[in-house]
Amino acid sequence: MSATRTVAVYSLGGTIAMTADPVTGGVAPALSAHDLLAAVPGLEGHDVELRVHDVRRVPGASLTFDDLTELGSAVDRTLTGGGIDGVVITQGTDTIEETAFALGLRHRHEQPVIVTGAMRNPTMAGPDGPANLYAAVLTAAAPHLRGTGVLVVLNDEIHAARHVRKSHTTSPAAFTSPGSGPIGRITEGSVRLTAAPPRRFGLVAGPRVRDVRVGLYTVSLGDDGELLAAWDGRCDGLVVAAFGVGHVPGRLVETLERLAARVPVVLSSRIDNGPVLTGTYGYPGSEMDLIGRGLVPAGDLGPYRARLLLHELLAQDVGPEAITEAFAVFAS
Repeated sequence: MSATRTVAVYSLGGTIAMTADPVTGGVAPALSAHDLLAAVPGLEGHDVELRVHDVRRVPGASLTFDDLTELGSAVDRTLTGGGIDGVVITQGTDTIEETAFALGLRHRHEQPVIVTGAMRNPTMAGPDGPANLYAAVLTAAAPHLRGTGVLVVLNDEIHAARHVRKSHTTSPAAFTSPGSGPIGRITEGSVRLTAAPPRRFGLVAGPRVRDVRVGLYTVSLGDDGELLAAWDGRCDGLVVAAFGVGHVPGRLVETLERLAARVPVVLSSRIDNGPVLTGTYGYPGSEMDLIGRGLVPAGDLGPYRARLLLHELLAQDVGPEAITEAFAVFAS
């Protein structure tokens, strides 16, 4: 890079920031963003200026919608103010795929936002945090990544927020993008795109106007529907993680129809790889039957992302037609 690039780094905690807890014997978030960057070798040779912000020191599993709202607002202010070429967010890997997608629903700036973390904490042999942070900073600073939206970088791979998922509990190569693969790689300090980033949608704008609760119900073999019925009156919207291309046992359809008459119910697949169909199967409990009963097909959004999109839409108090239109985007 011939000219100095400026990257803002926001730290939320997670495994990448964990050290040994003398009380429990386990590890817990304790390191600041400055601590994390101090452990990264080689950045000084890339002419990148870093502006560092500590936001949280919590495990990824403890992040909330309020945390994301605060983080998103801070990033927006920073990018609106100018002088920043990209953003890096460090956090726990448990929720990276959800955080990245949620941030991407609102991100409208040209500067890329890179989310990263670590699978091995700093007390272990071969911690991957420094390498992941190094790769994330280079990616955020790369001029040719303007306009790519929110990305996830780990294990020297660049993934689109729309497709990435954590597919292993412990492997440093845990993050994959089923059905599409990574869109780029970092090799010898160079950021290389190997595929075009997916289209950015910008589906959500403006502040949240109300607090909402969106449930997630996973259908399983032998499901009698009792737990599904328990959601009635307890949520503002519901995502159903159905079998295959969008199927449920026939005994669930009447309950789902009642729920869909009261709150938005989105039909997704528990497979989380591939689309929900809309016009192939026609028996009771099939995708055609459920859509006919008022359920909204999620397109190729898996249940976790479908829940995030529905939550954001309901928090803005949008109507049923707008919800259906928003999910239809992901069927294209």
